[in-house]
Amino acid sequence: MRAVRYHQYGDPGVLTVEDAPEPHAGLGEIRIRVQSVSVNPYDWKVRAGYLAEVIPTTFPATVGSDATGIVDEVGEGVSGVEIGDRVFGLGQGTTAEYAVLTAWSPVPRGWTVEQAAAAGLVSATAVTSLDALGDLAGRTVLVEGAAGGVGSAAVQIAVARGATVIGTASKTNHDFLRELGATPITYGEGLTERVAAVAPDGVDAALDTAGSGSLAEIVTIVGDASRVATVADFGAAALGVTLIAGNANAASALAGAYRVAESGAYTPRVDATYPLEKAADAHAHVQGGHARGKVLITL
Repeated sequence: MRAVRYHQYGDPGVLTVEDAPEPHAGLGEIRIRVQSVSVNPYDWKVRAGYLAEVIPTTFPATVGSDATGIVDEVGEGVSGVEIGDRVFGLGQGTTAEYAVLTAWSPVPRGWTVEQAAAAGLVSATAVTSLDALGDLAGRTVLVEGAAGGVGSAAVQIAVARGATVIGTASKTNHDFLRELGATPITYGEGLTERVAAVAPDGVDAALDTAGSGSLAEIVTIVGDASRVATVADFGAAALGVTLIAGNANAASALAGAYRVAESGAYTPRVDATYPLEKAADAHAHVQGGHARGKVLITL
């Protein structure tokens, strides 16, 4: 099969499209014929070697951590899914013609292939992060980095849970955040004053998806570190903040995202799509840090 692989850590230029052995579904897994995958910050950080001490890589390695496609193998012990079903979910080495998923969900009605590809890792992360903040109904939630993949998913899901959401983004993305249901403000210096201007009664909880160094200020804004979570700041423990790392309950989180999507309250946002042969360009796009929604690779 064709796959996007790399033989050493490095910039996007280390990625090549080459032949690779087909994977097969094992116990508790399914295999899909891949239609599209998303590029996550996690993917390029692994490829660049930034996470080498905690996530060692065996070369050659195939990039990708989520995908959507058509089920063509069902592993032992799996129920509730059949060959021919359309699913989206999580796996490793998914940027290839075939990929094994370890957690998945049916594709919600009305979603395109691209929307399904945009939902895997970000929706699981958003649901897990918001769950860590407790009941959000009637509460005001700040989402730092709200225009990105996890941020835009979290905004929609938090709104669906009954929260009033304030989202930070550059001014060019403020109309986008309004479309998602959030009150937009800019990030950076003066954040406390801007939050106070739109939420004079205060903020009940916050989710940091940007990892831009604002976490200490966010804790001060909320007033309680236990009501703050981050997916991107690895200094969280020193501040008493919950760091969302990994997706131990990914199947449950994906099921939660599916339910919100089926209600019409969550639609993944796509910033750009690239063909498999342009995978390096897709990685460079995401690594630039200014994607609005998700960047995809289609097969």
